[in-house]
Amino acid sequence: MKKKFCAVNLWFFVLLSGCAAGHVAEPPPLQPQTVHPVVDIAESRSLYIYSLSRIHVLEGDFEGALSLLQAAVEADPNSAFLRKSIAQVYLQMNRFQDALDSCQAAIKIDPNFVDAQILAGNILVGLQRDKEAIPYFKKAIEIDPTKEDIYLHLAIAYVKGFEYEEAVNTLKSLIKIAPDSAIAYYYLGKTYDQMKLTKDAATYYKKAVELKPDFEQALIDLGISQEMQGLAGDAINTYNELLRINPINYNVIQHLVQLYIQQKRLDDALALLKNMADSDIGGLETHRKIGLIYLEMERYDDAVKEFTGILAQEPDAQQVRYYLASTYEEMEEFDRAIEEFKKIPPSSANYFDALGHLGFLYKENGEPEKGIALLKEAIASQPNRIELYLSLAGLYESMDQFADGLRILTDVEGNFPNDPRLSFRIGVLYDKMGNKDESIARMKKVISLAPNDAQALNYLGYTYAELGINLDESLQYLNKAVQLRPDDGFILDSLGWAYYKLKRYDQAVYKLEKAVELIDDDATIMGHLADAYYANKEYRKALNRYKRVLQLEPGRKDVAEKIKKIMAETGEK
Repeated sequence: MKKKFCAVNLWFFVLLSGCAAGHVAEPPPLQPQTVHPVVDIAESRSLYIYSLSRIHVLEGDFEGALSLLQAAVEADPNSAFLRKSIAQVYLQMNRFQDALDSCQAAIKIDPNFVDAQILAGNILVGLQRDKEAIPYFKKAIEIDPTKEDIYLHLAIAYVKGFEYEEAVNTLKSLIKIAPDSAIAYYYLGKTYDQMKLTKDAATYYKKAVELKPDFEQALIDLGISQEMQGLAGDAINTYNELLRINPINYNVIQHLVQLYIQQKRLDDALALLKNMADSDIGGLETHRKIGLIYLEMERYDDAVKEFTGILAQEPDAQQVRYYLASTYEEMEEFDRAIEEFKKIPPSSANYFDALGHLGFLYKENGEPEKGIALLKEAIASQPNRIELYLSLAGLYESMDQFADGLRILTDVEGNFPNDPRLSFRIGVLYDKMGNKDESIARMKKVISLAPNDAQALNYLGYTYAELGINLDESLQYLNKAVQLRPDDGFILDSLGWAYYKLKRYDQAVYKLEKAVELIDDDATIMGHLADAYYANKEYRKALNRYKRVLQLEPGRKDVAEKIKKIMAETGEK
């Protein structure tokens, strides 16, 4: 049909040329031996009409194109090509079922029309009828097994139907005929991701990148899979490679900044964010993150500068105002902190937290009764806000008035029976009052309400370790807490201390060393590591750690005695 289309167009062009000349030329002498071709008038008319319809499509006149194509079909009713063309126009008009019907009509005329089979499959996928699409794609592959994109369409349809093994087999078949197809390896990675086989997914993403080094989406998914595997260093390298290709990929920069923060590489995170700010990427959100990193680095003056700069442009950015007030609180500039917290309106999501801070700040300023009155007044107007009761109880706790704090919480316990926060704080207060049994019972209640509450798991596990009871149960709680928060130095300390109590000193040392890597200025954690070193007969290391405890807490007589003991036993100095 395509060959006839070319011949007819040429014939039609010659006729038009003759008319346009304006006169009739002298005909050449007759050549008796010339054989004139037989022209299919119906087909030539349909193709002429088709050509006109294309002009209407290009101009966006789909109704006009459709009318012309329907006229063409009347002239040539056995043309699969025209019916597929009608389907394409219906698609432009979002008439999907009509498009599918036209495709199926084309396939009925010519079952081996590959493009119609593919289009029908894609329409069905668009209609979320993926299983119905699969036979069309399979037929297209049967007709033309060298057409790479069909394998991809089929694999995607399988994945959407959760037929992952079929998708894998389809893509591996594609790789056999196109071993250098980066997109095939990429979709294999995506399929394995869907199957939760992250390591396998990463292998195929890597192969896709090897074949096409600037394949941005493959690099992004590779970085994410590396993050999921806990391979932070590899993910950082991958994201940096992405930024070499596209330095202004905001999503990648966000991932990279977050990884740097998790790795405590705050200087690297800060440098990246400053580059974003200099390039005007991310707007005020970038400056907000810079401010938070300054706050984490205890560079308070710089944090204040960032937050005040944002508020100068967006005075209603209440979360930023909350950060600014918190920064002043860290700087112990309590009057300025109070001033900023008081500006946060009741409509803000930070309002009730701000009230809690205000209560403590009044106490730090020597006006605890003012803080108590503020929180009681807030409770009277908002009796269903549990945060206010927790703040008031916390204020009493900070004043060592544990019984008053406990009363505040137990009085309203019936109003919030299933809130684990309330049970947790009650458990802490019982512990501080010396009632270990009730504290343990409350922590168990928290875990029953919130099985993945790492804080409660840690509290209960550490309590058992300190008491030297239920140590195997303690390990279960603490190992789960570590799984939930692997970079929490306090939880790692608890786990190390449980191992110490079990006399598994090698494991105790290993966990406590990791805890100290994360938190190197806590005397309790440092003391635990020193005790573990001593029990493991690593005396020099123990001595150094005990000395560090004395630097952190100079008045510790118990630690001074341990130092003397090691020096007497070993001669270490």
